[in-house]
Amino acid sequence: MKSDIHPDYHFIKVVMTDGSEYTTRSTYGKAGDSLQLDIDPRTHPAWTGGSQQLMDRGGRVSRFKNKFGALLKG
Repeated sequence: MKSDIHPDYHFIKVVMTDGSEYTTRSTYGKAGDSLQLDIDPRTHPAWTGGSQQLMDRGGRVSRFKNKFGALLKG
């Protein structure tokens, strides 16, 4: 294998939406960084039966509704 082509694989802290956290290995950020999740298995409608609402902070869903909202109402 070629040397110096693989990303750094280190430990990070993952923080779930309810504040619980766990440590895992990842290539995300630097060693000791924290990854804050906006959606996780405890809040995503696919795992909760649809009772929770997704929070879209001006992202893809909002842009889609702005662009095609008139077509969906008719």
